[in-house]
Amino acid sequence: MAGRPLSYLASLPTDVVRGIGAAYSKKLSSVGIDSVADLLLHAPRRYLDRSQEFDLAAVPLGEEVTVTGIVTKVNRIRLRGKGNRMMVDGYITDGTTVLQARWFNPYLKIEEGWEVLLAGKAERFQGKLMMKSPDVERVGRETWLTSQIVPIHPSAGGVKSVDMRKSIKNALDRARPIHDSLPEDILDRLDLVDRDFALANIHFPEEIADVTPARKRLIFDELFRLELALALRKQRVMEESKGVHHETGGELVKRFIAALPYDLTGAQNTAIAEIQADLATGHAMHRLLQGEVGSGKTVVAAASLLTAVQGGFQGAVMAPTEVLAEQHYLGFRDLFETAGMSPPEQDGSAMEGQDSLFGGQEQSNGPVVRMALVTGNSVEANFVTAGTAKRPDVMEWIADGSVDLVVGTHSLIQESMSFSRLGVAVVDEQHRFGVYQRVTLREKADGYDPDMLIMTATPIPRTLAMTLYGDLEVSTLDEMPPGRIPVQTVNLPKSRIGDAFDLIRREVAAGRQAFVVAPLVDESDKLEVTSATEEHERFSAELSDLRVGLIHGQLRPGDKDAVMHAFRDNELDVMVATTVIEVGIDIPNATVMVILDADRFGLSQLHQLRGRVGRGKYHSTCLLVADPTTTDGEERIAAMVATTDGFSLAEEDLRIRGQGTVFGARQAGVKDLKLADILRDYDMLIEARREAFALVAADPDLKDHPAAAEEVRALLGADVDWLFRS
Repeated sequence: MAGRPLSYLASLPTDVVRGIGAAYSKKLSSVGIDSVADLLLHAPRRYLDRSQEFDLAAVPLGEEVTVTGIVTKVNRIRLRGKGNRMMVDGYITDGTTVLQARWFNPYLKIEEGWEVLLAGKAERFQGKLMMKSPDVERVGRETWLTSQIVPIHPSAGGVKSVDMRKSIKNALDRARPIHDSLPEDILDRLDLVDRDFALANIHFPEEIADVTPARKRLIFDELFRLELALALRKQRVMEESKGVHHETGGELVKRFIAALPYDLTGAQNTAIAEIQADLATGHAMHRLLQGEVGSGKTVVAAASLLTAVQGGFQGAVMAPTEVLAEQHYLGFRDLFETAGMSPPEQDGSAMEGQDSLFGGQEQSNGPVVRMALVTGNSVEANFVTAGTAKRPDVMEWIADGSVDLVVGTHSLIQESMSFSRLGVAVVDEQHRFGVYQRVTLREKADGYDPDMLIMTATPIPRTLAMTLYGDLEVSTLDEMPPGRIPVQTVNLPKSRIGDAFDLIRREVAAGRQAFVVAPLVDESDKLEVTSATEEHERFSAELSDLRVGLIHGQLRPGDKDAVMHAFRDNELDVMVATTVIEVGIDIPNATVMVILDADRFGLSQLHQLRGRVGRGKYHSTCLLVADPTTTDGEERIAAMVATTDGFSLAEEDLRIRGQGTVFGARQAGVKDLKLADILRDYDMLIEARREAFALVAADPDLKDHPAAAEEVRALLGADVDWLFRS
């Protein structure tokens, strides 16, 4: 192998580099720089281009420039009431003009008499030439500062930029030449430079023009490694799963769809066709179904579950909360009742001791679907009179196959839960469950893998879907059923909260209901409960003639259910709540959503909360009560007012928050992308995915590409070890 592979460099701790001792290495490790490879992938954030130096008298304003001069004076001023914050003013001259540079950094090291390089934007302030927070380098401390291009590496873990540069220079000198794990045909096809050139020139380019191809190559590497891991995982699932070969041409699904009182959207028909094709393959399906609240995911899921039922298998739906599980149970029950698939009800206590529990229950007009609801606090069955089902009986009916479809919470993965022949499992609001819970549900089938449909009402940007869920097939419901009235969204200043009280009164007088969501205080559940309690008192006082309820996450499950039932049955006019109502609440009569301190919430949460209204035939309004004080807050509020398209908001959310924040929710072991930006580099992500999946299709075990396999394992962490056979 020509050169040292990145996987080998990933096995070397940073303290093997000259100049890095134990304390220095510990600081680097605190920010995820654990190896020589990590050090080499710590790219500069900008460069001082000495070939583009300007005299101070001729410096252009408002542009990124590099200037040089002698420090004539330094003032350090501690800012009152700002803790350790300090303003540092440095005055620099080139002999003809003086420039004032200002930093807010108590640790900045700059002294009178130094010759320095400054990089930043020059401007005129009160007649003076000024730079705010420019990058600064002392000339003469390092030999390569005499070169034309000076890299500015981000400081890390308290290690200064200049020291990072020294360490990376030492590491690069010892590591080169660096082996390239990417096949030459991919390099040629995509016009990519080799890795040794890329790493050398991302850090210490001889010409600024060499930085662009170097950065392009390293961005592609990051995306390619991620997509290669996803391709390998998908390949293993395909090879090792023992799926069910479902018969998809049966009458049950056709009858169900024909009985619907409306036509399916084009997106629903497409999703059902994609899922039916998966179910017919004999390989275990792993598909993500994403769609807006109200886009019709429940009908698509029902068609999938009925495919299993008509072949003699069982279906299961796992939801993260009891409220959502009950919502699904009622929704499926109503759909099957409309299709004439509901069995006759019997008294649960009267069914004890019968030899043939369900004998003779086949309906004259076709088969029936027997459903059960199982949560931590309740059980129900659609063939038993409400309130008479007993948990031991329901568990036994599920185990012996008498129940066709089970809806529940985490109760479905408890040891006490046994299925007879689980064929299709649906996991709703997948982000609320970990991988372990999904795997445990799948393992409830004995000797084979059931088909898995993962649903989410939180729209996922296409870029994230290709990275977080690149090993899954994705179906998207991107159109709403006809007749839905868009929710009007208004930003209401806090000083006009009285308008919210007036709107609630008008809507309640018309027979409608309202939600009020308490401010998102911080990460403390207890503080949010306090906030909700205080807002409940305020709204109860202001709306003393109305019935105002309160719900939050720390209520006992039984109390929570009682409050929700009261609201659902229109026994309450207003519900004050925390974000516990973010998903799973379906109250068609609710037409007002008031979100207090809305600028504190993320776009995804705001969109989900808004989705709690506008679910019926009435015009609905969402009031965002906020006086945003940050740019991000202003942008989120503006985006919510501008559109109700969840997919557009998801892309905007990713843009505002940045990929690092979003990626924090993914499985452990995969580090954040360092150079790549999945929005900016979407075209390259497409190329990386195409090349990675083609490589795995041609070489499933990467036997002909061992360096690429080792690199994925070394740089993406131990959690991908299972992708590779020993």
